[in-house]
Amino acid sequence: MAKYTLPDLPYDHGALEPHISGKIMQLHHDKHHRAYVTGANEALDALADARARNDFSRTAALERQLAFNVSGHVLHSLFWQNLAPRAGGEPTGALADQLRRDFGDFTRFRAELVSAAATIMGSGWAALTWDPLSKRLLTAQIHDHQNEITQGGVPILVLDAWEHAYYLQYGPEKKTYFEAVWNVWNWADAGRRFESVRGIDLALKQAA
Repeated sequence: MAKYTLPDLPYDHGALEPHISGKIMQLHHDKHHRAYVTGANEALDALADARARNDFSRTAALERQLAFNVSGHVLHSLFWQNLAPRAGGEPTGALADQLRRDFGDFTRFRAELVSAAATIMGSGWAALTWDPLSKRLLTAQIHDHQNEITQGGVPILVLDAWEHAYYLQYGPEKKTYFEAVWNVWNWADAGRRFESVRGIDLALKQAA
């Protein structure tokens, strides 16, 4: 059975300083992300064992464990690639055009994403997603790792709002962290993701 694996960071732990400290990146990637990968593989093994024994009494709990950990793994893997040293600025090309169409301008999009992150109750993420049904970009709150994205929606850019992503460096000033991240967004990565998903067709008819 195929296993989930922890991806390497595409840069050194300290490459995003001073905006995100090397110590945070080391703990975040090497400890927290690794724990989600381990948890996902443990859930897969437990489900396989349950099938072998024809015992499905724990299916619901194991599927929740799998969803939580795989979603954490996917979001963190995306987050690492969404960031880059000496990056930031604003997107260009098709993504920039779509942001202007759907949010009015880049400044309004930025304010909406920061607000989504700052107002999460508890732990979670803010995300820029593509909705294939309406063919538009949306911001979304993701509580823990799983909730609030429209079904069929695909995350393009994600912002980790769990305390382990910022507290060691920024303490309770989480909005300062949410603003600092804009200095290291990898818009080339986000643009490639947008190009790859904007042609998705859910084959669902909408009323004219």
